[in-house]
Amino acid sequence: MIPSRRALLSGAGASLIAAPLMAEDRNALPLALNGAWRQGGYAFGRTAPRALIFVDGEALTTASTAGLFVIGFDRDAGPTTQIEARSGDRSARRTLDIAPYAFPSTSVDGLPPSTVEPSDPALLARIQQEIALKTEGFASRIDSDDFKDGFIWPLENYRVSSAWGAQRILNGTPARPHYGIDLAAPQGSVIRAPADGRIAFVRPDMHFEGGLTLIDHGQGLISCYLHQSRLDVALGQRVRRGDTLGRVGMTGRATGPHLCWRMKWRDRKLDPSLMIGARVPESLA
Repeated sequence: MIPSRRALLSGAGASLIAAPLMAEDRNALPLALNGAWRQGGYAFGRTAPRALIFVDGEALTTASTAGLFVIGFDRDAGPTTQIEARSGDRSARRTLDIAPYAFPSTSVDGLPPSTVEPSDPALLARIQQEIALKTEGFASRIDSDDFKDGFIWPLENYRVSSAWGAQRILNGTPARPHYGIDLAAPQGSVIRAPADGRIAFVRPDMHFEGGLTLIDHGQGLISCYLHQSRLDVALGQRVRRGDTLGRVGMTGRATGPHLCWRMKWRDRKLDPSLMIGARVPESLA
């Protein structure tokens, strides 16, 4: 059963999706923003082509040739974020109020002990090697705005079995928050690319993630697909929204077939479900 979009988005807090903000000073650089301004959310922006984008005073990205950009708000984001666009001697600055969110707590029992508290030296060495591989994948920074048309769900039939951002209790032991949304689905269900992008990482046998694929959607926005039983893409391949990525499985740290869907913007962890149906500001007018 597919949960209704209204019910899921209401539960995820996406009712906080903000109306576009426009620059009011006619002498300022044009700047329009919209998005979900909450912990785990995002902002899409439109400004001058190739403008430099500062987030809380730090230059973090550059607008595309169409003037489009994206930024993300981490699960633990503070109450405000300042966004500034600069191009030549012109600039525009906006301060966004970031809404807090009460993340739930979930328990997962029956996991193999080695996936909760690994201690074998050889396994620990493998995990460190895999961290290095993933870090390289997450460092991908293609100069594009493939996020501009928003996202669709990567599965057609699913049940949300674990909410994004939940504090996890694994085999009775408190663990780091769950930075994915788990979509339970039958083994072998087709996983589709929810937006255009380029494959930044693909590997079938990660210790924790099992079959893992990363897609770079541009400007550091990377989506992740875990526990796949089959991978149907190759490193560097361009994918279009709706293309087949692989199949649902229960590889890695999993107790049943499901897709763990994750998203990062640079080092910030985002709730990918908030991107469903989102669009960049249509104009600066």
